[in-house]
Amino acid sequence: MRVEKIALNGFRNYEWETAEFGSGTNVISGHNAQGKTNLLEAVYMLSAGRSFRTRFDKELIGFGYSSAEILADVVSHDRSQTINILLRQGFAKKILVNGVKKSAGELSQVINTVLFCPDDLNLIKEGAAVRRRLMDNAISQIRPRYGEILSEFNRLYEHKSRILKDWREKPSLLDTLDEFSDGMCRASAQLIRYRAAFAARLDQAAAPIHSEFSGAGEELSISYSTVSTVKNIYGSAKEIYYDICEHQEKHRQAEIESGQCLTGAHKDDLEIAINGKAARSFASQGQTRTAALSIKLAEREIFLAETGEYPILLLDDVLSELDTKRQEFVLNRIGGGQTLITCCEDEEISSRTGGRVLFVEKGRIR
Repeated sequence: MRVEKIALNGFRNYEWETAEFGSGTNVISGHNAQGKTNLLEAVYMLSAGRSFRTRFDKELIGFGYSSAEILADVVSHDRSQTINILLRQGFAKKILVNGVKKSAGELSQVINTVLFCPDDLNLIKEGAAVRRRLMDNAISQIRPRYGEILSEFNRLYEHKSRILKDWREKPSLLDTLDEFSDGMCRASAQLIRYRAAFAARLDQAAAPIHSEFSGAGEELSISYSTVSTVKNIYGSAKEIYYDICEHQEKHRQAEIESGQCLTGAHKDDLEIAINGKAARSFASQGQTRTAALSIKLAEREIFLAETGEYPILLLDDVLSELDTKRQEFVLNRIGGGQTLITCCEDEEISSRTGGRVLFVEKGRIR
């Protein structure tokens, strides 16, 4: 699975530029604010149909442009395909694969990516939203149906949040509150089943990587948590739905009084422990970074098991945040698939990887 060539027109700071990638490691070098991450962002969009930096497509269109285009030749399962993504001010984005219109969710059936950026090093210590985003990004590519359910859940959540915020000025809004609550419970039940299964796979894949990384001196474990009334996270969607409804009934009045949604999959989290202790509370900085790296590399292994091919690994300036030992561990683990690494010009990562090197300066690639 790889991107062979990509062309950008009006995307971020790229006026019109093309880049060709090797099948192994590709180092994207240059000073800060030259467009390195923008290039990775474009590659990520080939698999997700959206950015990992903004929710708004209009922000991807370069200053002074009314549209932006990404055109790429990719290879997956020994099949060559062309992906075209067109962004236009005031219009919905258009996605074509070999000239056939596709949805953003369908891109994951063509190509997959795993992104690792400096923010992911805070995966352990940050709030639950960061860990939910990890699950959402990964599962959406493995199970396209998940992305549809997540979008519906987010829509319901936004509507219900507005009702809880505005009902005092317009009491009649409460007439529709239970309808949105029920919809959120139904969507939550399905999301929880997907997330619980993924968390179990992540735990299984990350533990041996972390053990190797830490010199077999530490044990990493990952478990999934959701609202307290859910008795079996691996149960049927119907069973989980009834359990969530129980939680909703108990917290309905509290939601009205607080103006916040207190029941649903937006409360979920991954509980990460090192040697049986909660990593968020007790792990050192070095331990949290090792755990975060292990989790992201495990995500890559899950994609390999799921699709039979390594996903494209995107490392956005993450190596510069690591000490030499952790850099070497990552570099030694990324073989077998295509990897794109961004780094500053004064780093020596390019010489240590032995891969193709691209230099980016002011939106130009050489």
